[in-house]
Amino acid sequence: MTLRRPDEDAVLACEEIAMVRQVLVSCSNLLAWAGAHAGPAWHEAAAEITAAGGRGRTAGGLYYDVNLAIDYLDFAAPAGSSR
Repeated sequence: MTLRRPDEDAVLACEEIAMVRQVLVSCSNLLAWAGAHAGPAWHEAAAEITAAGGRGRTAGGLYYDVNLAIDYLDFAAPAGSSR
């Protein structure tokens, strides 16, 4: 990954994008499984965890965010030329 300033886009190599995408897919699968099998305690724990991180998302919202990130990677425009 190319280091950047806060106002610049990050540029990832295709191998890095593939790795990030795989991690996000694993997170999505984990969140879906937990939502289906863990019961109400899971939703409460997810809300507490995301609130501690400053997001305050529900478990469903967290699942949505992860899948949206996957879509951003899948449908991202190619990096622009640096010239």
